Amino acid sequence: MTASTLSVAIVTGGNSGIGLETVKLLATDHQVYAIGRNPQTLQALEKVANVIPVALDITDYAAVAAFTASLARVDVLVHSAAISVLSTTYSATPELWQQHLSINVIAPAELTRLALPALRASQGKVVFINSGSGTLALAGHVVYSASKFALTALAHALRTEESEHGVRVATIAPGPTDTPMNQASRQRAGNHAPINPREYLEASSVARAVRFIVDSLEDTQIADIVIRPRRDKARR
Repeated sequence: MTASTLSVAIVTGGNSGIGLETVKLLATDHQVYAIGRNPQTLQALEKVANVIPVALDITDYAAVAAFTASLARVDVLVHSAAISVLSTTYSATPELWQQHLSINVIAPAELTRLALPALRASQGKVVFINSGSGTLALAGHVVYSASKFALTALAHALRTEESEHGVRVATIAPGPTDTPMNQASRQRAGNHAPINPREYLEASSVARAVRFIVDSLEDTQIADIVIRPRRDKARR
């Protein structure tokens, strides 16, 4: 199968964590545009077959519009890029709120809006990587959780809106996952203890759920997938 005949996928946050693992899985039979902001980590993806690294700030809406306008086809859109900074309601600043809502909610909403004509044409799929924090807000996670609750609402509304156009919308809500974002958030909070692998998911396990949605048959609408570590300390 040549690159011109492959289905086309866009993955934000495609150079790290869940996004990176998703890029690798989809690239076996998709032309994948891996969006990220770090040129160094994106460079490594240049050697992966069927992957086109795209250095792009997803909050630069003019640049995002130019990127989507350059694509003749979109079959899959995976929103994996996100930010997570631990904070309480008392400690959170307006800037922190704005940053989380911009990256975690507004950016995926705008990219989806711009890609919808192509997704409608292909009757494609949109996958939002959400979080357990998108249905249960824990102390110290208020800003992140609020943004993920909003992302849940976006996905649910979009699914209803686009049903008549044949676009299918899914949300994956993983529990604690061993990713660079999670590690950085822990370190900012002063937690430098190594992650217990028994209490955290592997990013590749979440990517497999994305692959499951992408491979679902035409008569199937997978709405929500929740993935928890087998030893789920956070939800006891």
